[in-house]
Amino acid sequence: MTDLGTPPPIRDRVVVRDNPGLKRYELIIDDLVVGYADYRLHNGELYIPHTEVDPNRRDQGLGAFLVARALDHIRATRTEAVVPACSFVAMFMTDHPDYADLLEPR
Repeated sequence: MTDLGTPPPIRDRVVVRDNPGLKRYELIIDDLVVGYADYRLHNGELYIPHTEVDPNRRDQGLGAFLVARALDHIRATRTEAVVPACSFVAMFMTDHPDYADLLEPR
């Protein structure tokens, strides 16, 4: 797993999980949801329209960690092209071109 700046004191306590019932990836710290990235399927594409991290947890690299782990999971389990409708996800994918393959159906 790539270290995306998650602070060492919490790195081992951070988990990202897919919650298909709510159609979102959740960022969990100490069993508490502190962020999420919504997703929706539409016309054979996987849209990520919104991400959010608890305001008290911002500026710790957690948003990037959430998006990276979500994209890693999508790459491993899905075939749809990703549509980064959220500006944060779009910027992340631009800054990390190793995820560019997800923009095309696989």
